[in-house]
Amino acid sequence: MSRSTPPDSPFLFETIEGPDFSFEAGARRDGLWPVAGTDEAGRGPLAGPVVAAAVILDPENIPEGLNDSKQLSVARREELFDIILSSAIVSIASSAAGRIDGTDIRKASLDAMRRAVLGLSSRPALVLADGRDVPPGLPCQGKAVVKGDARSLSIAAASIVAKVARDRMMTRADLVFPAYGFAMHAGYATARHRKAIDHHGPCPLHRMSFRPLRQDGEDAPDDDFAA
Repeated sequence: MSRSTPPDSPFLFETIEGPDFSFEAGARRDGLWPVAGTDEAGRGPLAGPVVAAAVILDPENIPEGLNDSKQLSVARREELFDIILSSAIVSIASSAAGRIDGTDIRKASLDAMRRAVLGLSSRPALVLADGRDVPPGLPCQGKAVVKGDARSLSIAAASIVAKVARDRMMTRADLVFPAYGFAMHAGYATARHRKAIDHHGPCPLHRMSFRPLRQDGEDAPDDDFAA
């Protein structure tokens, strides 16, 4: 007879098949309704804002195909973005490079998530936040959900909205600062982007607390996120 010992980090061994509505449905049974999901995009780039979205889905009209935005094609994200905006309650907020440099990327991200929630036209009873932290200053209860964009449909919807909104911002930024190629890489540290910084120097959209822009050569806190 064989025996197995439960892993000491069970979540690392958990198979996530895709987001569902179980977190939201459980909260509703507990009398916490409506439920909002919130997520951000743009923690890792050298330039541009970090953008957060908060979404309250209509349980009777949930768009098909919601998933972690990183698992979707550009065309599918764009399609779902419009569907989510037409079928759900949505709010978007951002923290610009100056705010990121003045605090740090983690605090700036959480603050953008908080403001996105506050901007919802209906006040949620519970907020499901992607990651390990609940944004401080929420007007209701909050729950952090690790890998939430792959587990909660509301967070997945927020991840799509945040990603598409930020990509569109960076496409517009490319028109103002065409030397950097923002429309192509959205501010991430590609070879082309680094070469442009070396040649032209940074612009006002660059995060001066991130390497290689940080003058003292040290990393800003949490500047290694790629989402």
